[in-house]
Amino acid sequence: MQPARRAILAALAAHARPGPIQLGVCEPTASFPTAVKFGFDYFEPEAVEVAAMPPERFEAFKAQVEASPIRCHAFRSFIRRGVLVGPNPSPDLDQYLVTTTARCAALGAKVIVFGSGGARNIPEGFPRAKAWDQLCAFLRKAGDIAKPHNITIAIEHLRRAETNVVNKVAEAAQLADDTAHPNVRIVVDYFHLRHENDTPDVLYKAQKHIVHLHMANPAGRVWPTRTDSDPYYKRFFEVVREIGYRGGISIEAPNGKMVNDAPESLRFFGEMLG
Repeated sequence: MQPARRAILAALAAHARPGPIQLGVCEPTASFPTAVKFGFDYFEPEAVEVAAMPPERFEAFKAQVEASPIRCHAFRSFIRRGVLVGPNPSPDLDQYLVTTTARCAALGAKVIVFGSGGARNIPEGFPRAKAWDQLCAFLRKAGDIAKPHNITIAIEHLRRAETNVVNKVAEAAQLADDTAHPNVRIVVDYFHLRHENDTPDVLYKAQKHIVHLHMANPAGRVWPTRTDSDPYYKRFFEVVREIGYRGGISIEAPNGKMVNDAPESLRFFGEMLG
């Protein structure tokens, strides 16, 4: 076992992190070996990156994952190019959904996060009710494709700076309700939750829909490392425990660096989940 991983696992053991909640990290696929070294339970790459790989590159990455002790249990960035709502939605996404979902499944996917703020943004003047119906239709199709692979599509609420639809946790839960598909649920993202002035207590009403969690320090979207650096950390993890959440928590902090931030962040999660 690598020395860095041994030290981190010892720190986590000191805080008795519960087994049913797994800790993952959102990073490009090139960072997969580093995630393994630090002892993460799973890895969360971008679906669009995996989809764009030439066959030989995909097979090489798949072999790398299969030779490791962890899998890619979650994926983010499902749709980057394409338009899902409005008068002219992209007509050619079906094959992309099929092939991308199959690749994610081959790497161990249990969840594919549907954020994709640009693809779902409602054009100015377009009826919101019609756009909502289009989102439901897309999610039902994605759910149908995901179902044979036992994958859940997780709707992500995004802050208004990134999209003009589904900004609150309650809105993501409503979209899941209206979609009414067994393979469509939601992810709660702490960064977006705080930027939209939601409180951790919104998880109570949404709990039946929650299948995945994302985490970053809302000040700068960096790795969470200190328990006192955000006033709602403690309450968030209290609620997570109280609702009996069982699933993954992925660190999604694009403005940090795993090699620098992982040791302190792992101790943070050990304390918050202990």
